[in-house]
Amino acid sequence: MQRVVCPGSFDPVTAGHLDIIGRAAGLYDEVIVAVLINVTKKSLFTVDERVEMLGQVTARYGNVRIERFHGLLVDFCAANGITAVIKGLRAVSDFEYEMQMAQMNYRMAKVETLFMTTNPLYSYLSSSLVKEIARYGGDVSGLVPELVLGLLRERLAEEE
Repeated sequence: MQRVVCPGSFDPVTAGHLDIIGRAAGLYDEVIVAVLINVTKKSLFTVDERVEMLGQVTARYGNVRIERFHGLLVDFCAANGITAVIKGLRAVSDFEYEMQMAQMNYRMAKVETLFMTTNPLYSYLSSSLVKEIARYGGDVSGLVPELVLGLLRERLAEEE
């Protein structure tokens, strides 16, 4: 069975994330979407909320599983029998950072990293940008799944 992990914070999950997850689901027997637990970073949504959102928006893929992890990705991979990571790349600047991570992951645990170029429709899209635009009242519909759009609006209204 070919398994791959797609890690990230997914705060919130965007159309770009779903593009990569969906394409990976078409290539691999199982895709594990690993939601990073980072207690030092202030997130808009809790890990449980992000896991729930991802579960709902990826439900159409029978081979996608949502998990949470903290610590080193290579440790998560070892614990789950995963030998490859899939990462979406939006721009050359993403590659510079991701290449360092890929090389370190390989050095530490022989975990391969596979890069998938983002659909050009989403090349500018990031969770941070979505949150910033939404905080100032900008329209982010079409950039996030409909479910996430509603939750994002609710959360930002609570912050006011």
